Amino acid sequence: MNTVLPLLPDPGPTSGSPGPDRLPDSARAGLTTTPFGLYVHVPFCATRCGYCDFNTYTSDELGPGANRAEYAGTAIAELRRAAQTLGPDLPTISTVFVGGGTPTLLPADDLAAVLAAARDLFPMDDDAEVTTEANPESVTPASLSRLREAGFTRISLGMQSAAEHVLAVLDRRHTPGRAVEAAHEARAAGFDHVNLDLIYGAPGETDADWAASLDAVLASPVDHVSAYALIVEDGTRLARRISRGELPMPDDDVLADRYETADATLQKAGFDWYEVSNWATSDDARCRHNELYWANANWWGIGPGAHSHVGGLRWWNVKHPAAYADRLIGGHSPAQDAELLDDADRALETIMLGLRLREGLTLDALSATGRVRAADSVTRGLLDPGAHAAGRAVLTDRGRLLADAVIRDLTD
Repeated sequence: MNTVLPLLPDPGPTSGSPGPDRLPDSARAGLTTTPFGLYVHVPFCATRCGYCDFNTYTSDELGPGANRAEYAGTAIAELRRAAQTLGPDLPTISTVFVGGGTPTLLPADDLAAVLAAARDLFPMDDDAEVTTEANPESVTPASLSRLREAGFTRISLGMQSAAEHVLAVLDRRHTPGRAVEAAHEARAAGFDHVNLDLIYGAPGETDADWAASLDAVLASPVDHVSAYALIVEDGTRLARRISRGELPMPDDDVLADRYETADATLQKAGFDWYEVSNWATSDDARCRHNELYWANANWWGIGPGAHSHVGGLRWWNVKHPAAYADRLIGGHSPAQDAELLDDADRALETIMLGLRLREGLTLDALSATGRVRAADSVTRGLLDPGAHAAGRAVLTDRGRLLADAVIRDLTD
């Protein structure tokens, strides 16, 4: 890890406009009373998965100043900017989430150094949730023990599937059993919470493949499961293969069947859904960092391409690691642009995020038109009638399958 970079005054992404180094008074209001999280983006991957359109890079895509060895120090430099900007009355960090990319391609000591810097610069809850994402092949018992010793409490492992041929279609490098093995290793290292990520609906996946993946998850020591439908993103290798006719496009009916199978299997095993794509064995096992996002609370995103939100001000950093590092080395903000949300924007996001949660949202959050449409959604079996009578909009099981359509209907 390199030395911490200097922190110098900077006008923000656009001179004279609100930005991460010039928070407007409206964004500062409630800064110390609104839940606050820290997201750290690690943009490195050993290889690029064919379905992924995240801001990630392999070693042959990066130039000088953007290598892994220097990254922890660069991230710490932005942490220092965040503390200077948000002070003098700093918010207390309640959650930290290190995502990617593959964060555990960095040495465990580097991730520990970033977390230690966050603790030095900010107040942090004694029971803060500290998560890192990891690919199963990028952790060992020794690295997991070091992360736990450093204060990481939760790990999210990218399993995706237990079927070897499905992993091959997704360009995943680990063997089918490695994710479950890594989950056992994380528990042995003392992690409080362990999540496995699954992707369903990949070309060539059968009903039996999906059932085997769910069985493998339930045979592992996890208390949280995330399951996502495969989305074919423009510009990815998977999209190109489908456009050439090498692979079929995922079928919507199959995706719905896979979701229903996952929900029934997980609920039978004691996992309750709390967000459309997430299940947990208890309230304590929920991902508190993601709940912070869904509640439209505050977070600062560290790293290239990372997004932040503080009191209605949203900004995002430049994407390339070299450009990100250059700005911080020069004492400038890495932010590329910013926007200040108005009341209508924030109300819309409250609906879009809140409706995905098991608790739903109050009908008062909807417009008059939205409330009329909510009543119609009850008659169509998309919103729960009991919750509606109590003044809330809550998705039914069928509504979860059509969540995006219901949200569009209630917000148009």
